[in-house]
Amino acid sequence: MKNKRASNIEVKKINRNRTFRYISKFDRISKPEIAAALGISLPTVLQNTKDLISLGLVQEAGEFQSTGGRKASAITIVKDAYTAIGIDITRHHIGLVLTDLSGRILIHERFYKLFENHSTYYKEMAQRVQQFKVKYIPEGTRFLGYGLSVPGIIDKENKTILYSHALNLSNLPCSTVSQFIQDPCVFINDANSAGFAEIYHESHFENAIYLLLSQSMGGTFIRENNEILSDEPLGDTLYMGDNNRSCEFGHMTLFPGGLNCYCGKSGCADSYCSSKVLSRETKGDLEAFFKKLASGDSQMQPIWEEYLNNLSIVINNLRMLYDSKVIIGGEVGCFISPYLEQLKERVSHRNTFENDASYVTVCTYNVESSALGAALVQIERFINRI
Repeated sequence: MKNKRASNIEVKKINRNRTFRYISKFDRISKPEIAAALGISLPTVLQNTKDLISLGLVQEAGEFQSTGGRKASAITIVKDAYTAIGIDITRHHIGLVLTDLSGRILIHERFYKLFENHSTYYKEMAQRVQQFKVKYIPEGTRFLGYGLSVPGIIDKENKTILYSHALNLSNLPCSTVSQFIQDPCVFINDANSAGFAEIYHESHFENAIYLLLSQSMGGTFIRENNEILSDEPLGDTLYMGDNNRSCEFGHMTLFPGGLNCYCGKSGCADSYCSSKVLSRETKGDLEAFFKKLASGDSQMQPIWEEYLNNLSIVINNLRMLYDSKVIIGGEVGCFISPYLEQLKERVSHRNTFENDASYVTVCTYNVESSALGAALVQIERFINRI
């Protein structure tokens, strides 16, 4: 009898969670629409929304126009009921994002600071983060905490940064990085974080590769799912591998015996496809590279052609491995849209089975996707407890 009661409680929690998630997909929605979409009874939806209203997470939002009968009342989530901040730590800068239950980027800032594994760096980061919080989150607003995105491998217990070639770290306790931050913190790999942000608002998403092309190259494999429902924020959405280090695409060998990689090996894809391959031509300014390219600069054109050729090899290899959509993200993803057809043409030429490359797409977020994804981990942790 006890087990049956526990099971009923769990079912109620799942239905309440699903109800909240579905409401959050719309500006306004009616209760009959929720019941029809989720396949649960209208009385269940009525009870769920009543519970969510009492928790301050949902509110009435007027009425819909009548279609001949009684007007249906509209409901919406209270987006600013809870907030979270995402922090993206890179070798050269720190990105900050504020989000709420809407899961959207509300405010974003970036300050340039060369990473240093020292208390002075962590103290300054905490001070900047606190200033950001005080500036943009009204006093009294319920704050869930911080998500920290780092270019490295995080252990399954979320306690240690096992490896980060980009930051030159190994076996560093996460608590060292967050030692001066007072609120709860959770850590996540930068590529996993960006990939999570990319699909967060999809009610249904297909298998996809998110290819992160920033100062370092990485990625994640997004697994097909109908909705995010798991005790863990990332649940079964992202394939993490046996040791939380799957999808290190930047360290696939692209050209044996080729260029030296920062990881100490040679010929890695990172050395040919990261954003710094392009930005080094314009003193580290990637936007300046693409401005010159768009203007027809004769020096940038051959560099870009070689970059596209190398990137097409990587994408075709990923297609052969995963047979899924490939989303171009990261810093390069912000600028590649005008050249997407050029890339697709090269990818299509390499593909053994297909004559087109419609499976290659561009990311949704052009700014701070990793910081947003990190913040969303805190949002997800909260929603899973509703």
